[in-house]
Amino acid sequence: MTSSIETDFKKEFLRKGIHLMSISIPIFYSFNEKPFTLSILVTLFFFSLLVDICRLYFENFKFFFHKLFNSILREHEITSHKKNLTGATYILLSSIICILVFPKHIAITSLSILIISDSLSAIVGRKFGHHHFKNLSEGKKTWEGSIAFVLSAFAVVIFTPKISNLFMEYIIMLFSSIGGAFAEVISFNFLDDNLAIPITIGILMWIMYLFFLPNLVLANDF
Repeated sequence: MTSSIETDFKKEFLRKGIHLMSISIPIFYSFNEKPFTLSILVTLFFFSLLVDICRLYFENFKFFFHKLFNSILREHEITSHKKNLTGATYILLSSIICILVFPKHIAITSLSILIISDSLSAIVGRKFGHHHFKNLSEGKKTWEGSIAFVLSAFAVVIFTPKISNLFMEYIIMLFSSIGGAFAEVISFNFLDDNLAIPITIGILMWIMYLFFLPNLVLANDF
């Protein structure tokens, strides 16, 4: 039993280590314009989607794909009767949505929190999580993981772009991060968290900017 838990943790640690490489997306976007960034992401998304389609519907490709990546795939990505996309495809899709819909600094912050905080949440939850949300997410999410999510999100917020560095901007981003942690827990059964987390954070952040800092919104290109 202990060996199984250790194996599961090592698999999740490796998976999230690869997941962290996606931080290159918000970093790249921070130095480049929206059309150029989207052109690259859309290309990568359709390539990833094509791989998923081949994996799901062509047995020979599925065998080859699983042989290469089985060590980092989750059960719901392997189970044959569920046509689930991989996390990589969902990350690319959420990046495209966030960049298309939200102002640049909100998209960068939302995606950065997704990539860093979701990774730490999963690692801490698997290793140290003992207090589960019993009535949510089939009891697979833990308080320890959610606390790690929120604390790491607070750290991310310090370094992500701001419009004017007003204290209220930090408060807005912090409260949005808590909303993202909540979305990570409750989205488990009906929406991939790679979509739920950044979109929830982005929507909350945008609404609070409009409510608490309307003059700042009007004065800048939102």
